[in-house]
Amino acid sequence: MKTKYAIVFICIVALVIIEKESNIISRVSDKLIQRQTPQQTPQTPLDYNNITQNGSLAMLKMLLSKLTGTSGNYSSFSEEEEDEEDVLSTYSYNGGRKHILLLATTRTGSSFVGEFFNQQGENMFYLFEPLWHVERMLTTATETNNGTVLAGIYRDVLQALFLCDFSPLEKFISPPPQDHVTPALFRRESSISLCEEPVCGPVIKDVFERYHCKTRRCGPLNLTLASESCLSKQHHAIKTVRVRQLESLQPLVEDPRLDVRVIQLVRDPRAILASRMVAFSSKYQTWKTWAQDGQVPEDDEEVKRLKGNCDHIRMSAEVGLSRPRWLRRRYMLVRYEDIARFPMQKAEEMYRFTGIPFSPQAREWILRNTQTTQEARGIYSTQKNSSEQAEKWRFSIPFTLAQVVQRVCGPTMKLFGYRFVDDEKTLTNKSISLLEEKHFHSSKM
Repeated sequence: MKTKYAIVFICIVALVIIEKESNIISRVSDKLIQRQTPQQTPQTPLDYNNITQNGSLAMLKMLLSKLTGTSGNYSSFSEEEEDEEDVLSTYSYNGGRKHILLLATTRTGSSFVGEFFNQQGENMFYLFEPLWHVERMLTTATETNNGTVLAGIYRDVLQALFLCDFSPLEKFISPPPQDHVTPALFRRESSISLCEEPVCGPVIKDVFERYHCKTRRCGPLNLTLASESCLSKQHHAIKTVRVRQLESLQPLVEDPRLDVRVIQLVRDPRAILASRMVAFSSKYQTWKTWAQDGQVPEDDEEVKRLKGNCDHIRMSAEVGLSRPRWLRRRYMLVRYEDIARFPMQKAEEMYRFTGIPFSPQAREWILRNTQTTQEARGIYSTQKNSSEQAEKWRFSIPFTLAQVVQRVCGPTMKLFGYRFVDDEKTLTNKSISLLEEKHFHSSKM
């Protein structure tokens, strides 16, 4: 057994070296190519099953497959071999490239936490809510107004984006990109990679870009250049609040071309409701009326929607925490409140989980943005006085509404370690913690 794994280890190291050399040659070659006009976005660029030029790589892959009895997916090792699997999981056919998927719901602090990875540095390609386009186009279509269908489309678009293929996403951008160029990508400015050279092209007169880069002036987004930038980065990360079913991602996680790490970010449901009532004020007028009246009809559709959201979050977490084989070492659950209290410690834990170095740039950003002034704050700001932010909701949510959340989201609150309150005095007493000290044994790191 030991001999077998020693050979496997040598093969994997050799694969990594060969792939790195291949990448260097590819990058040098790319620089010699003139990129004056947009080109077709590359399809599945990391599919090693299609590589024919590198005989050594193919031969090593074949040997590795025979030794392990797999076709490139280490998650199929047996229970008895799990320790060896943990060692080998550091290496993969994609040369150590990691694909980070940050799953959350709105108003959980996901924009703030996403910056932990966006600020990693030149090795990271980060995308902010690319599924916004998919949701916007499809949720009104009767043929796709179905959670299962939407989940499959979301998964396929994410899979393509992790492979640096923007062509599936282009189908959902409105108005449609022209020659792979668009001024309409949602929140482009939230991705450093999309606002730096060479993706940042010259400004085009009279072309309005709603989500324009803020750090520099750029022309409309060339998705071909974005794809090339993605391919040149060592690691990829995507933040989304639109995936509701963790189990729908199994084919994505099991794709042998990817090395996916899923981080699920959760927050106290009472805090989420309080925050949404501020951020999406017009949509929560009903809740405000209930707060004034002191009566909440629990059979109302708004309350049922709240319960459904809580149930989806809890069920996804239960899947991840149960450590199914396809998620082993690939799932981590993090509470926003823990990040708010200990931002640097939690960031270190997340980076350790992903296997990506915690860069000085990311550390500096966290230090700079977890203590900030009142003027710099806003409902969508990524600058937070984090420890203060975690408790703020307790003084804005009416006790009547907190009670409703506790009734319909009780199982979710218990799973994540959020304490219930029995009266308004307890709710607003900051000396009483509403957070149980809890460690989630997600996946073996």
